[in-house]
Amino acid sequence: MTEEKKTRDADKQKSEQMVHKLVQRIDTHPGDAEAYYELATVLVDLNSYAQAEELLMKALGLFATQPAVVEKLRYGLGNVYYAAEDYPKAIQQFDQLGAQWKGAGYLMMAQSYMANGDHKRALAFALTALTSQPNDEATLQVMAENLLALGNMDQAAEYYDRVLQLDAQNGRAHFDRGLVAMVLGQPYQDHFAQAKQLDPTYYEKGQQRLADIERFVQTQRGKTDDQK
Repeated sequence: MTEEKKTRDADKQKSEQMVHKLVQRIDTHPGDAEAYYELATVLVDLNSYAQAEELLMKALGLFATQPAVVEKLRYGLGNVYYAAEDYPKAIQQFDQLGAQWKGAGYLMMAQSYMANGDHKRALAFALTALTSQPNDEATLQVMAENLLALGNMDQAAEYYDRVLQLDAQNGRAHFDRGLVAMVLGQPYQDHFAQAKQLDPTYYEKGQQRLADIERFVQTQRGKTDDQK
């Protein structure tokens, strides 16, 4: 058995134990809304999306007269749909959130649209989320990733730089910043070296993108040389 499988099995066992504890907590204290939210979160970790959805739908009915609780449960339900890759349903839930959860909701809407390949709409919601949380690392990164996907390299570079100012250990941001630097003709090797060290999994997954960018850069250089 590999170390990775051992870790995965241990995590699964821990989550299953947590489910048992939270079910007991709900049975003992049926008015504990936080227990429903926590249980749904653990069920998502176990990929039990249908059970998590059913639980939160039930909780939304039970706590319908408590607006603040409903908001959190609705956010949780949106996350269930997002994890299950049912992005239209996720967006529907996040779109109903009130002021307290609006920033987080807009960010999740941006991520939902991004996962669905609609980068223009994702960018619009990320920008809206940024107005209420201008220094939020996750929001800045979503901005950068959508700008990269849309080919807005100069702006993408600015947002990746802001992400890395907040967290210099963000391997994913280093890798993507390296891709942007390649296109812009900036130094990029250090970013890739950092990415390989900090997030080797993302670095390996990104090798095809790296090859595509290298081909693009070479093609552009060839066109420039032909025009001289």
